[in-house]
Amino acid sequence: MSPWEQLSVASLFVLSPVSPAAILDDPMECSRGERLAITLAKDSINRNTNRSTTGKLEVDIFELLRDSEYEMGETMCQIMSKGVVAVLGPSASPASNSIISNICGEKEVPYVKVAPEDILKVQFPRFTTLDLRPTNTDISLAVAGLLTFFNSTTSCLICAQADCLLNLEQLLRQFLISKETLSVRMLDDSQDPTPLLKEIRDDKTATIIVDANATMSHIILERASELGMLSVYYTYIFTSLEFSLLRLDDVADQRVNIVGFSVFNKTHPFFQDFVLSLNRSWQENCDHAPFAGTPLSSALLFDAVYAVVAAVQELNRSQNVGATQLSCKSSKIWEHGTSLMNYLRMVELEGLTGHIEFNSKGQRSNYALRIMQNSKDGLRQIGLWHSEDGLSMERKLPSINVTDTLFNTTLTITTILENPYVMLRQNHQELEGNDRYEGFCVDMLKELADILKFKYRIRLVGDGLYGVPGANGTWTGMVGELISRKADLAVAGLTITAEREKVIDFSKPFMTLGISIMYRVHLGRRPGYFSFLDPFSPGVWLFMLLAYLAVSCVLFLVARLTPYEWYNPHPCLKGRCNLLINQYSLGNSFWFPVGGFMQQGSTIAPRALSTRCVSGVWWAFTLIIISSYTANLAAFLTVQRMEVPIESVDDLADQTAIEYGTMHGGSTMTFFQNSRYQTYQRMWNFMHSKKPSVFVKSTEEGIARVLNSNYAYLLESTMNEYYRQRNCNLTQIGGLLDTKGYGIGMPLGESNHRVSERSVPRKNPSRFSNLTSTHGVISHNGNLSEMCFFFFLQKINIFVSAKVVF
Repeated sequence: MSPWEQLSVASLFVLSPVSPAAILDDPMECSRGERLAITLAKDSINRNTNRSTTGKLEVDIFELLRDSEYEMGETMCQIMSKGVVAVLGPSASPASNSIISNICGEKEVPYVKVAPEDILKVQFPRFTTLDLRPTNTDISLAVAGLLTFFNSTTSCLICAQADCLLNLEQLLRQFLISKETLSVRMLDDSQDPTPLLKEIRDDKTATIIVDANATMSHIILERASELGMLSVYYTYIFTSLEFSLLRLDDVADQRVNIVGFSVFNKTHPFFQDFVLSLNRSWQENCDHAPFAGTPLSSALLFDAVYAVVAAVQELNRSQNVGATQLSCKSSKIWEHGTSLMNYLRMVELEGLTGHIEFNSKGQRSNYALRIMQNSKDGLRQIGLWHSEDGLSMERKLPSINVTDTLFNTTLTITTILENPYVMLRQNHQELEGNDRYEGFCVDMLKELADILKFKYRIRLVGDGLYGVPGANGTWTGMVGELISRKADLAVAGLTITAEREKVIDFSKPFMTLGISIMYRVHLGRRPGYFSFLDPFSPGVWLFMLLAYLAVSCVLFLVARLTPYEWYNPHPCLKGRCNLLINQYSLGNSFWFPVGGFMQQGSTIAPRALSTRCVSGVWWAFTLIIISSYTANLAAFLTVQRMEVPIESVDDLADQTAIEYGTMHGGSTMTFFQNSRYQTYQRMWNFMHSKKPSVFVKSTEEGIARVLNSNYAYLLESTMNEYYRQRNCNLTQIGGLLDTKGYGIGMPLGESNHRVSERSVPRKNPSRFSNLTSTHGVISHNGNLSEMCFFFFLQKINIFVSAKVVF
């Protein structure tokens, strides 16, 4: 309470024969209704009490500007000077409570306390003080009983205030002597529970104890809903006795196990009238109802008035009780105070807050805390915790996994269009519902539905993403829809990652894959006028030319030196007997190798042994060269060479000429973003800083970018194989960067696949636990292999055949 918040003090007077009094706070009419509660109690008592013995009950209200010990002391001195028989309240003023207790103790005036228990307990509490509100020890024991009933071995306590550990001291002591684990998390000055809830979610703690007021409790539930922590996997236990003031309709549904305490006795004859009067007062004085239910302090003050009047009536039977005007400056005490306190400790009545009875210490005893749980019809009572008998549950609570079967259940399936997993049929515009879709995942979903006997409705994800976490901890895509309970299952090429497993559950992988690199095939130049030179490299052609020149020169010299190459072309002609010629002139020496190289021969034939040896060597050389050229020429003219400038992920990371990227919001992007491997970190820094963005919205966009620009696309190997088989201009670079699998996503807590079958109690079967074993049935029957073959291989043949026929 702020220091400027007003407090009110009310005195209750019985005009004849005595003047009982009470003090209370909450002066505003549009507030907790404490003023109205006193008025209703007064009117009810005046109507039903014999005035000849007790007189009429009146109310005098005192107001304080703030929770101040000094101002409370002055107000108490004014009240004592009027003569009082009891003091009630205030309900939310710790400093004032201590002053009231001390002054009432000194003057021996009973003080019926309706405020929460003091943080610092007095070693010897005042005999005149009575605690009408249940003690923190009882609340701790009630919470411990619920933890035992839920079989919660690991729990987490969220504290909104520093006094939380002192209030629940008995609960902490029970954990110290047991084998159970309790983690305590305290809200910081920002009062934002999101970081704490993230830690609890990451620790996979299913039972959460919340010690906070109604406003902060509602904020905690809102943040838990945003983080997907309002599911059947979690159990919330609220320690506040004003659990009924929580507005649960806008943050939770009946599937969430939210439990709290209430002391209201709705069977009390005056309870309905009390609630109606309170609501009527809010409607008349407030723009809207300030509370969703009945504030506890107003009901406690109503019961406190009845308890004091009942004690005074009993005391009047033995002695004449009269109020005495007392002064704070004197040591005079009220002579009937001790007697009235004894009678107050013997009071037993049924009030709005249940059975009212006090023990020798002035604490409330022999009462019951009602265990309340949220449901579709509002709060319902599921059990009782009695201060003497402990916990007794009236009905069996639903387990973490709500149902043990999916029979005849209609599930909402979220998915994303991605070939060949989920595709639209060619005539999808003429179809409706699930018939519009086909693909590997669609057929697998049909198999699961046939085995588990459930119905389903396929719905495309709204933002077209698989799911990545945002800055505030919320998730997008299919993962976000599972967290927010907009979908029951996510059936698609959804990659199982450690980060996703923190917020949703997965089935066993139905396909194993890894990240690969897709790049376009780099083709050599097209055949041209000089393509006949392609079978040999320029170096080979150069050495062949040098060999030709060398052979021609050698042949010319050898033919000139040997006498057998000199002959008389016309030996029969007279006068030319001594005429000798040599057929290997310089021109013929260069022409003869050309004829041998072209395998056409010439009219020149070697005569000498030396020239014949040189010619034979040349002919053998040309035979090998021509055979090799002929064999390679056809291949070079019909088949184009594939040239790839990169061969591995390291080559891709070491260059900047080729851009590369992933699908935005997918697991591949998250893999590089969270990787600690140096190469992948460099690749992520390149992709993250590149402008324009290298991330694409779909696989089709990424493939189009690969084909039309200098771009490499990082995607899962199955998708890489699927598109490579349909486009010969695509190729895969290197091997797989990692190994992972595709699985069916489901809300957290809907699968027990992390727990062995023996450790799961038979009475708590999982709603989707059969999905984990169903994959084995499908795989054993060969259906998964058949679906893979059909959508990844056979559809290629169908497409090619159709194209050829056309």
